[in-house]
Amino acid sequence: MGPDALVAVAVPRSPELVVVLLAVMKAGGAYLPLDPSYPGDRLSHMLTDARPVLVVRTEGTVVPDAGVPEIVIDEPAFAAACDEQPGGNIGQDERLGELRPANLMYVIYTSGSTGVPKGVAVSHTGVSDMVATQASLFGVRPGERVIQWASMSFDAGYYDVALALLHGATLVLAPREELLPGEPLRETLIKHDITHAVLPPVALSVTDGTDLLQGGTIMSTGDACTPALVREWSQGRRMYNGYGPTEVTVGASIAGPITDAQDVSIGTPWIGGQVYVLDDKLGQASDGEEGELYLAGSGLARGYLNRAGLSATRFVPDPFGPPGTLMYRSGDKGLRKAGGELYFTGRADDQVKIRGFRVEMGEVEARLAEHEAVDVAVTVVAGGLADARIVGYVTAVEGADVTEAELRAHVAQTLPDHMVPALVRVLDEFPTTPNGKADRAKLREAATRALTAVETPARSASGAASSVRDAAAFEEALCTMVMEILGKQSVTGQDNFFELGGQSVLAVQLGSRIRKELGVKVPMRSVLEAPTLADLARSLEEAAGR
Repeated sequence: MGPDALVAVAVPRSPELVVVLLAVMKAGGAYLPLDPSYPGDRLSHMLTDARPVLVVRTEGTVVPDAGVPEIVIDEPAFAAACDEQPGGNIGQDERLGELRPANLMYVIYTSGSTGVPKGVAVSHTGVSDMVATQASLFGVRPGERVIQWASMSFDAGYYDVALALLHGATLVLAPREELLPGEPLRETLIKHDITHAVLPPVALSVTDGTDLLQGGTIMSTGDACTPALVREWSQGRRMYNGYGPTEVTVGASIAGPITDAQDVSIGTPWIGGQVYVLDDKLGQASDGEEGELYLAGSGLARGYLNRAGLSATRFVPDPFGPPGTLMYRSGDKGLRKAGGELYFTGRADDQVKIRGFRVEMGEVEARLAEHEAVDVAVTVVAGGLADARIVGYVTAVEGADVTEAELRAHVAQTLPDHMVPALVRVLDEFPTTPNGKADRAKLREAATRALTAVETPARSASGAASSVRDAAAFEEALCTMVMEILGKQSVTGQDNFFELGGQSVLAVQLGSRIRKELGVKVPMRSVLEAPTLADLARSLEEAAGR
């Protein structure tokens, strides 16, 4: 393994994961994170496309065969081999080749508008300026504690590591179920005395910020930060708002400390970076005039791995920089005010954010359209922040008969959970605009109605189990709760919460209602891992009897 060689890493969130990533980079290579929760087909595409030289995993992690050597880090023989190695830092002369800033650091795969995920290749070049920006704004010191919230499958995960370890602070890791937005996250931040956290607006919107990170620092990133969030989270701590797509080294601009909740900006560029607001002729937009945001500077990614044609359309010559330099066409719209502050105003395409995850709606539509019974597929997003959900609409080919459950199961074979539509509706025909295109506004209105139109249950959830504390009563209560949370007309005990369209944030809502309405507290792991609602009801019965 040498410079520019990729190592696929499939290790659960743990101290060992951080050690593996540091080992890969110190040896001169670059890491390709593999999330074991992703469908096998998606992981296979990533491995085939990236062509890593090595796979590093744990014994219990299943990874598609990449036809390359593997290291299983928790095998006793491997641990013994590590113990025989010297403990000093690796030197440049020990590497297979000299490691330079321009060499690859990681490849992160993102949703693709054409239906194919694309790998963003990021070098070490922007790290020093990223760390300098962190130091100048946050002043992180030894003894302070940074929560590792983001998955390492996203670039924000690397930002958390750098914010702690490259400033002498402590990096705090916790199991996934203890980081879920809401009460689990709140308890974790308090339990570990966290002083610095980087969280998306969706997590902030459902977590009570009272008495959290007092005197510390919170940064909102990954989606548009609202004035309501600023009013809550800027009290008693420093709050920042960051902006930047995966195509740069984690971020491009940052605002803060934020105190004005009326007009939330994305601030000014990071050290070593540039953010241009350009018109459709690549001319500088005037102050206050909306344009497209183009990003340049030391943090710019190399491009898309093995996708030279696509890279050329998004990473274009920078007319304002030194000869030969590039800038990234973000697809984000924005403006700059007279004082230099930048503002995000929307997207120029169909890319959206679902619970902080970047999703190209074209990829979801492509997966739906691959089903043999589907003629045309259109997707929309209903709700916002924690309630944002994808809803798919399809028309079927003549004579075909297909159900919502079949279509959701079909896309779940290739898409991660956050990209699977919460609902899929089969239509005879699409509503259209005057120019004949599918009327997405009407579909969005219909999606909102579908997610909220639930018949009023005959009994309240709490009443169903108030007198009898057995599994049958708990099951009835759970079915009622899930109908209300997911907007379903019918739910049975044999249903799986996530197969019905649930996701992690909604699972936290279910757990909260169980505690408040049924008076039973069960670990979030039980809610997340229950195969059916009937199984969860039996867990409630056991917990209530203790």
